[in-house]
Amino acid sequence: MGRNHARHGPHRAGVRTIALIEGAKGALILLAGLGLLSLVHRDVPSVAEQIVRLSRLDPGSRYPLVFLDAAAHVTDARLWLLASVALVYAAIRGVEAYGLWNARQWAEWFTLVSAGLYLPVEIYQLSLRQTWLPGGVLIVNAAIVAYMVYAVQHRADQNRAAAEPATAEARA
Repeated sequence: MGRNHARHGPHRAGVRTIALIEGAKGALILLAGLGLLSLVHRDVPSVAEQIVRLSRLDPGSRYPLVFLDAAAHVTDARLWLLASVALVYAAIRGVEAYGLWNARQWAEWFTLVSAGLYLPVEIYQLSLRQTWLPGGVLIVNAAIVAYMVYAVQHRADQNRAAAEPATAEARA
């Protein structure tokens, strides 16, 4: 009863929303990894120059220069490594999303811990650049952590409530 009730408790929609976010993050990273693989055996600096040109960015400004410099030092081995890391990350996010969608307790804990680990990094990033992107990422991630604290606590409360009748029966 406890497990089935936890699946249909009031936090189900919230946890499923987080599952969709985690799945979307995994899908995005997977697409990025596939994009990196598409650059294997290609002239990466020329592709980077095209991207900067098509984006109408000033090639002499800071970020396009960093991007172009990084592209100049890319090797096929690095592309394969980055694509492999992206695949592993996407797989982890996919498994996490599956676990959250199906109300698995391990997934709730995994999400709480993994999202919590990013918070100090995101706070640091926000301290460096106070723009809407790091601020938005921090707010979303803090909301996920807060909600997962609620979800984990809610499940613990449900498990305790489910165990109380069994304990009372055993005493009788």
